[in-house]
Amino acid sequence: MTLDPRQLRTCLGHFATGVTVVSCGPDGAPHGATVNSFTAVSLDPPLVLVSLHRDSKAARLLPGRPFTVNVLAGEQAALARHFAGRGSGAAPRWIPSGTGLAPRLAGSLATVSCAPWATHDGGDHLLFLGRVEEFAVRRDARPLVFYRGELAVFRARPAAEMMDATGIVRRGGDR
Repeated sequence: MTLDPRQLRTCLGHFATGVTVVSCGPDGAPHGATVNSFTAVSLDPPLVLVSLHRDSKAARLLPGRPFTVNVLAGEQAALARHFAGRGSGAAPRWIPSGTGLAPRLAGSLATVSCAPWATHDGGDHLLFLGRVEEFAVRRDARPLVFYRGELAVFRARPAAEMMDATGIVRRGGDR
């Protein structure tokens, strides 16, 4: 059976993901690429994975280099487009690591700075594993998400309106 790549991409687009910019600093010049293929791999040792198209500039720059995964906040959609090559209005503000790790983007919801761990073949992508060396979280913002080809800001339901294990929405004192 032959799969239509465009139909497969459309199907996979139904999986909502966070939006990140993976950054590195070859020769002291910060570089970033918008990536939604990011996942935690292990807590012991602390490992994360990013997947980059093997023909991308980022995939050529990353091997053997420290990198930072910048989880974007809702107000950073312009940066997501900028680093995806689809906009020029957002000027990134970089924060140098000072510790030999990759630069971080100011204002990110979270940052995960990594030392290179391993690179694996992933078909038309390369899978980069990084060992987490530093991380930071910002608690005053909502995440930027990617769903069906669009960027959106995640809006969680209030804690007083959560679904229970039976699928019934419970509000406040309705328990």
